Amino acid sequence: MSSTALLRTLQTGHVGLNVTDLARSIDFYRAVLGLDIAHEGTDPDRRFALLGRDGRLVVTLWQQSTGAFATAAPGLHHLSFEVESLDEVRAAERLLRELGAEFAHDGVVPHSEGSASGGIFFTDPDGIRLEIYARTGVDETEAVVPDATVPTCGFF
Repeated sequence: MSSTALLRTLQTGHVGLNVTDLARSIDFYRAVLGLDIAHEGTDPDRRFALLGRDGRLVVTLWQQSTGAFATAAPGLHHLSFEVESLDEVRAAERLLRELGAEFAHDGVVPHSEGSASGGIFFTDPDGIRLEIYARTGVDETEAVVPDATVPTCGFF
């Protein structure tokens, strides 16, 4: 028996992100994901924020970076958040457009041709690639259909 067989359930806990401007990132993640500040470290040399929802930690932000997210470096490809409905995806898209977020594609992208799941693909203020998606409802819409140059994950 492998030691991993002892892990009866497994799910992602929180995700920690390095950011360049903590206040800007707190504002962004609170506005887009509806997160609350569970704790904030204000020591000028160790600034961080723990953001959550309904008593559950979701994202931690660490102000310890310079520059922008490097897609060519090993590490995070993109961070994805699931919502219950396509209406929520579209509401998030409208809010993100108001905030001036950059999108990888215009509109909802299905996860694969004929799939009922899909989402929007955008970046946070530091260029970290994010997705908000719904498991169902996309097949009933006028969704953007990926072509040979657009991977169905939304980013390449």
